[in-house]
Amino acid sequence: MDYRTRIISTFTKSRLRAIDSFAHKAAEIQHRQLMRILSRAADTVVGNRYGFGNIDSKEAFARQVPIHDYESLQEEIELMLRGSKDILCPGRCLWFAKSSGTTNSKSKFIPVPADHLHDCHYQGSRDTLWLYLRNRPDSRFFATKALVLGGSHSSVAMGGKDIKAGDLSAILVENMPWLGNSVRVPSKQTLLMSEWTEKMQAVIREVAHARVGSLSGVPSWVLVMIKELLAAQNCKTLSDLWPELEVFFHGGISFSPYKAQYEKLIPSSRMQYMETYNASEGFFAIQDDPQDSGLLLMLDYGVYYEFVPMDTFGSAHAEAVPLEGVDLGRNYAMLISTLGGLYRYVLGDTVRFTSLHPYKIVITGRTKHYINAFGEELMVDNADKALASACKRCGAQIVDYTAAPHFFPEEGKGRHDWLIEFAVEPTDPMEFARVLDAELQQLNSDYEAKRYADMTLLPLSLTVARRGLFHDWLAEQGKLGGQHKIPRLSNTPEIITSILEMNSRPYTQSQ
Repeated sequence: MDYRTRIISTFTKSRLRAIDSFAHKAAEIQHRQLMRILSRAADTVVGNRYGFGNIDSKEAFARQVPIHDYESLQEEIELMLRGSKDILCPGRCLWFAKSSGTTNSKSKFIPVPADHLHDCHYQGSRDTLWLYLRNRPDSRFFATKALVLGGSHSSVAMGGKDIKAGDLSAILVENMPWLGNSVRVPSKQTLLMSEWTEKMQAVIREVAHARVGSLSGVPSWVLVMIKELLAAQNCKTLSDLWPELEVFFHGGISFSPYKAQYEKLIPSSRMQYMETYNASEGFFAIQDDPQDSGLLLMLDYGVYYEFVPMDTFGSAHAEAVPLEGVDLGRNYAMLISTLGGLYRYVLGDTVRFTSLHPYKIVITGRTKHYINAFGEELMVDNADKALASACKRCGAQIVDYTAAPHFFPEEGKGRHDWLIEFAVEPTDPMEFARVLDAELQQLNSDYEAKRYADMTLLPLSLTVARRGLFHDWLAEQGKLGGQHKIPRLSNTPEIITSILEMNSRPYTQSQ
């Protein structure tokens, strides 16, 4: 460990002791977070609506405050975007994290007030580094530069010029404390560029000759940057260009499809990979042990957690349990209440606990069918609407469909494979595929971003299913009947592969 890293590490010991206390003080710490959240928001519109000032226990909180999703908060959030104060959180909120849309809108706007930004998102970033340094006594982190790759932000049309929205990564860069700015590359001006092709070239120009020791970002986007950088510098591996590279802090999407490619491009025994769970809504968990895929749930960031078992989620008798009520190995939908103005909010992720002392989780999926192999967060509602528009424009009618990701590891890219059974086929299936792709981009801003210039997602591939294919597949699975449906979107290719294996078989459904 170089002297700069060693000096900074000496100031982390008390914080690391606090994190270690999560193993035996979880319930106490979580109660303090709940009381802090309620006290802070007691005089807001939502706080008065649900009587936050009168709640003194997790049981009363669960009784008085209903479970929320984005649609149920959309009216309040739109007021905040227009500049109204004391709605979901005290005062005016000037920053909103823009993320994948919902049934009624292309994008969600998640409030990120200043105290939530600093006490949750930035605290998570600091703790990630402190935990990494504890596990890495030979680190030279502060002797090198940290390459960060993220998005951009802009003013919100419906609000004042001081109200801005954008990728969470851009908000973090815009407001980054001095310690982060002292080691970060590229420049803030480059990082916040909105046009991705120009931005990528600017990043490459700035970082090619820097002493980069760490990477931070979404695996798919960072991989695109690495490949373009190596091509521009005529290098075969990143270890040749940056011999001091030692860690990649990643999150946002599963790292599994990309791991082999990273190991090929960074063939260094010093290289480590550390996963974080940092969403638009908050920073929730960190991989504190490089030998353990479980993520340590962070308990003192002004976030209060509840969990709904997935076998009851969405039903009339679904009940959320506090952290001390969870079981190992069971899938849960995660609810969060935060300093950011979200209360008993359905995050949309499903998790499974791998440890209870301390609490560790793995992310197992989403509460609804989706594809998020490349950070596109494509939902069934997006797919249904895009298909309806494509059918109208191309004179087609659909019986059923399914879609899944297809990975090209050598290129570091992928696409979506669509299998559609038509009642009335389009005259030109290729044109139908082009229209469908365009409609998906119109409906989903994250899909649109990943499709930009084919940088991460290539154009979708369409296979026209033979007549009766989905019926036959359900029959073979023993799932004929009104309650069984074709999985419309899947995050892995197994289902579509299984159905495609039957595509050349004769049609067997009786007429």
